[in-house]
Amino acid sequence: MPEPTDPPSVDRRAAAAPRAPGTLRIGSIAGIDVLITSSWFIVALLISVGFAPRIELEQPGLGFWKYVASFVFAVVLYLSVLLHEASHAIVAQRLGYGVNSITLHFLGGMTEIDGTSRRPRHEFWIAVVGPLTSIAVGVAAGAAWLVVPDGLVRLALGGLALSNLVIGVLNLVPGLPLDGGRVLKALVWGASGNQHRGTLVAGWGGRIAALALLAWPLVQEQVLDVTPTLMDIVLVFILGLFLWTGATAAMAHAKLRERLPALVARPLARRTLTVPEDLPLAEAVRRAQEAQAGSIVTVSPDGTPRGIVSEAAVSAMPEDRRPWVPVSTVSRAMEDGLSLPADVAGEDLILAISRRPADEYLLVETDGKIYGVLSTADVDRAFRENAAR
Repeated sequence: MPEPTDPPSVDRRAAAAPRAPGTLRIGSIAGIDVLITSSWFIVALLISVGFAPRIELEQPGLGFWKYVASFVFAVVLYLSVLLHEASHAIVAQRLGYGVNSITLHFLGGMTEIDGTSRRPRHEFWIAVVGPLTSIAVGVAAGAAWLVVPDGLVRLALGGLALSNLVIGVLNLVPGLPLDGGRVLKALVWGASGNQHRGTLVAGWGGRIAALALLAWPLVQEQVLDVTPTLMDIVLVFILGLFLWTGATAAMAHAKLRERLPALVARPLARRTLTVPEDLPLAEAVRRAQEAQAGSIVTVSPDGTPRGIVSEAAVSAMPEDRRPWVPVSTVSRAMEDGLSLPADVAGEDLILAISRRPADEYLLVETDGKIYGVLSTADVDRAFRENAAR
């Protein structure tokens, strides 16, 4: 199934959300949350209605139960989609990547993997294992279909075999956002040494695939002498639009990532003043202004950083109260993820901010010495400037 190709983001609100709106957690695989979207119920209903006449032909007289049997088939079909996505997730975990969730939706499934692949071979194996799993499920279901006697089970096995073979083969089409596009990206990346070039080539593959798909109703009518139905045209349009927008987004994100190496934390850091936690806020602000420091960090008597003073909280504090409150009242305690290496840059910088949302981060040298404070607002501004070039 299509894989996420979203770029690193500095949107803290999105990063803080436990899961996307409209999703329901139904379990986990290898510690990875499995979610379904509300659109899944729509496609399950469509499958239930569409497959019911086949069941009626195979076993007449079921009445309402034919729809129940069709719904069971829809569930089994999506379990095979879950196997497809789980194979992506497990291979990604084995290669050292974090996997946030697996989501089943209207068009199939999506596996959310932390960051982008570090090596071409990682990209290749994470991508190709999904279609291979679907093909294997299709072959296994087809083999079972050959030996099972006529009945509903044989009908379901035939549908499962055909569906998974189609899913596996179509996902190998060499164009993003399909798995085959990621395979093509890995091959071009490995041959050229340029990940962004691989994404652009695979993105164009996705655009070409979208145009070919949109032309399919015309081929049906002019070449195969088959008049396409309204449902055929609607489905082709939805899938073609999905491919085109996914490919276009992947290409745009590749161009952004190409500029990410220019995003370096060290030159963005603000000069920092360290003060005791119990120092009055007014005095801390006065010392910072005198030292021309853009940030304040509270420290313990032995010099250990204890908190980062919030610029927003200082601005909100009335000046007549500042002499009477300790600076620690407007500081955020140091927690995991709020201290970053001074040399962090590029995608690592964006991912660090996304994983631990905050307004300010403490930058430290390898020896533990405080270098400065990094404001997310400064990173956002630099990110936009790089993207606009």
